[in-house]
Amino acid sequence: MTTLTREQFIERLKTIRLLAIDVDGTLTDDSIFFGPDGFEMKKFNVSDGFFMVLAMRQGLELAVVSGRNSPATETRMKDLGIQHVLQGRRDKCDMIEPLLSELGITYSQVAFVGNELLDIKLAQKVGLPLAVADANDELKTVVSYVTARKGGEGAVREILECYFEAIGVDPKSLVI
Repeated sequence: MTTLTREQFIERLKTIRLLAIDVDGTLTDDSIFFGPDGFEMKKFNVSDGFFMVLAMRQGLELAVVSGRNSPATETRMKDLGIQHVLQGRRDKCDMIEPLLSELGITYSQVAFVGNELLDIKLAQKVGLPLAVADANDELKTVVSYVTARKGGEGAVREILECYFEAIGVDPKSLVI
């Protein structure tokens, strides 16, 4: 896969209608905390969430695509107003295809950001495959762009900052 420069990446974002985002290791730092009763906790980056909300206000479709079912993920995405929360299937292509049909979006109009081997299949299908800085090396060989920031440390915000630059919108104009 050809690695894009930041400028090429920004140009390519102009054609994207849906950003699909992996959770563990992308929206989080790849840590999960379990209590003795099985209670699960995750640490999400607030700036990632803030920019996700701003992107939705601008009209970008967002989908969270995770191989694990997680009440913590469900709760955080509900808090952010993310409508498309797809969880619990290892084949992320199978999970996202009904959503693409529903929205009338093709794979070429999708950007997907992930961090792990499980993300390779979807990365190979989308128009703009992305990885976070601390992603698995094998995933990095199939993506077009790797963020400077690590998963759970503002990588999604970094992507969305570039998206706003691509479409010529100042994110401050979307803050209420």
